[in-house]
Amino acid sequence: MSEPKAPTPAPGDTYKGWLFKWTNYIKGYQRRWFVLSNGLLSYYRTQAEMGHTCRGTINLATANIAVEDSCNFVISNGGTQTYHLKASSEVERQRWITALELAKAKAFRMQAESDDSGDDSTPPAAGQGAGSRNSEVQSTLRTLGSKVEDLSTCNDLIAKHGSALQRSLSELEGVRLGGETSEKIRQVTERATLFRITSNAMINACRDFLALAQAHSKRWQKALQAEREQRVRLEETLEQLAKQHNHLERAFRGATVLPPSQSNPAIDSKGPVPGKGDVSDEDEENEFFDACEDVQEFITVPADPKYHRRSGSNVSGISSELGMDDGTTSLDEQSLASNPDSPQSQEVVPVRKRRSRIPDKPNYSLNLWSIMKNCIGKELSKIPMPVNFNEPLSMLQRLSEDLEYYELLDRGAKCQSSLEQMCYVAAFTVSSYSTTVHRTGKPFNPLLGETFELDRVQESGYRSLCEQVSHHPPAAAHHAISERGWTLRQEIALASKFRGKYLSIMPLGSIHCIFEKSNNHYTWKKVTTTVHNIIVGKLWIDQSGEIDVVNHRTGDRCHLKFAPYSYFSRDVARKVTGVVTDKDGKAHYVLSGTWDEKMECSRVMQSSRGGENGADGRQKTVYQTLKAKELWRKTPLPEGAENMYYFSTLALTLNEPEEGVAPTDSRRRPDQRLMEQGRWEEANAEKQRLEEKQRITRREREREANRAANPAEEALIEDSISDSPLKSGHHDNYKSMWFEQQVDPMTGEPTHIYRGGYWEAKEQGNWDSCPDIF
Repeated sequence: MSEPKAPTPAPGDTYKGWLFKWTNYIKGYQRRWFVLSNGLLSYYRTQAEMGHTCRGTINLATANIAVEDSCNFVISNGGTQTYHLKASSEVERQRWITALELAKAKAFRMQAESDDSGDDSTPPAAGQGAGSRNSEVQSTLRTLGSKVEDLSTCNDLIAKHGSALQRSLSELEGVRLGGETSEKIRQVTERATLFRITSNAMINACRDFLALAQAHSKRWQKALQAEREQRVRLEETLEQLAKQHNHLERAFRGATVLPPSQSNPAIDSKGPVPGKGDVSDEDEENEFFDACEDVQEFITVPADPKYHRRSGSNVSGISSELGMDDGTTSLDEQSLASNPDSPQSQEVVPVRKRRSRIPDKPNYSLNLWSIMKNCIGKELSKIPMPVNFNEPLSMLQRLSEDLEYYELLDRGAKCQSSLEQMCYVAAFTVSSYSTTVHRTGKPFNPLLGETFELDRVQESGYRSLCEQVSHHPPAAAHHAISERGWTLRQEIALASKFRGKYLSIMPLGSIHCIFEKSNNHYTWKKVTTTVHNIIVGKLWIDQSGEIDVVNHRTGDRCHLKFAPYSYFSRDVARKVTGVVTDKDGKAHYVLSGTWDEKMECSRVMQSSRGGENGADGRQKTVYQTLKAKELWRKTPLPEGAENMYYFSTLALTLNEPEEGVAPTDSRRRPDQRLMEQGRWEEANAEKQRLEEKQRITRREREREANRAANPAEEALIEDSISDSPLKSGHHDNYKSMWFEQQVDPMTGEPTHIYRGGYWEAKEQGNWDSCPDIF
């Protein structure tokens, strides 16, 4: 049986694009090319199929269009055809709904006009529809009048024949017949009289009906014409509104479009990423992939509508369910920087203007294989690397970039519900990876004792301090505190391995976040970062692994899963999913999104074991959730970021020279400053000088420590120290300036905790105790 072909699109009356269509429980949603034209919605597997094979068509004139959630909608013709569709975003879904409703209105109007003219043997010409309908009414009235005339004629005949019958009966009465016969004739005469009276009454009623119909026909015609004209005006108004809506959407989309380097992050950063079908004319940043894939351990479905009835028309889903009734902030509120309750809004304080550009990255060629071929299997911190592989920031500055989206912690600090607060902490955890999506350059290894401060009290209400507290293994301690009621501290040690084709970086250590108001204490660890195509191809970065965010006070937990990229996976790249549970293991929220773009949160209303089995053979959990609300979205990179190492707005300011910082601050590092200025040869020479100076300082420190411990072994230990760059024993005998090592009471791990004194020393300008490392 031949496939139906799609109608030829009419110019200016066609809408087309990619949508995801539900196929079955095995394949789920599949990407299909949809074309809307002349009131018909058709779909194809690819754009190339439009010329020969149509997979299905629905006539919108009789179709029902229903919206399910922010991205889902259903089209059904009331029969066997029902399309369950998903758009890439809520905006795209609304664009399709507008186009479909407009096409449906036009198709219905055309069908009505066709039905009106279908009863006539000759269809009316254009512009004569109203006259045709009026003539139809007059014809009906004429028919009724003709029938009444027929009834009147019949009445006359009945009266005539009735009179003749009565005369005949009267003549029979004069004939001398038996008494019984006379009685019968009298009865027949009475019945004939009654029959004539009834016939006259029927004819009179028909005349009255005809007179009434003729009297009111003009009024009915005027009322009907007014209704038709009003319907036409409403359709024209709807069409104008739809056009204005589409125009505003296009204008808004054009005003918020990302730079070219961000328009397709999956392809730009990964190189050989497989496409999901043919490439369409749409922006690939809006490409949607179904959430119910095999990599997930659970499935989310829309909750029963009864759960939404508690919400108002303008506050639905998570906004009313996340404790919003007690006066706390909404999940989609604006930044607290503009909140009138924040300290910044109480008094206008001049804020320092930060720089928005750095010198463009020079285009220096480098024989990568000549450097890397002897490094396979070695730890990255033990390899002498030229600055060609670096970016002009130190690892301490990269660690400070975790605070890029500090607003999430500000909002979390205002939450009354610990479960809602967990959602913000989890979103903050994911957001710290968004700055790494294009950052393939290696940060400078900090020198032992190097520090970096980030003072943003005036702008954002927080300040942080990082210090390199250990050289081998390399470890940095970080402490940040905000005036808005939260503290963040961490000690991160990096274990890295180069495997020829890719580089794996495994962060070790825990991150702590403490909220002052509720005393909630959260901890989590970082996932593994992998840099691919080290030798051949374009470098791209992937984050993979699992994170457990734990609230040690309440026992709440959020399990986040960073799905690794797979060439054979149909899932969206850089996907992150998570479930927030209480101490009893009951799920309250489901998180979903990507670590390079956004995270959303849905409140769980009900959970159950589903029928589908996961890859491990276990049943997946099915969560019925309310409509998802956005927790976090990545801020677009500044213009020209591709020439500035893909630095974010915050990263561009980190190495900006600043007065009053410690002599050990990364901003004062000469090799890093020379690289930022584009003087890479001088930077390489300066980098070698600093590394040699560090080795000499380390030898002297170890010599003094061993002389004090056992002078007889001094010479033996001196001979055992290697002269290779950045290599030392596992004990540096170094005491940190601003941090002290303790056993963490929450995790039981040894960690460095801020002892205090740095900001007081900065205020006094007293840096006498700082070592000379540069």
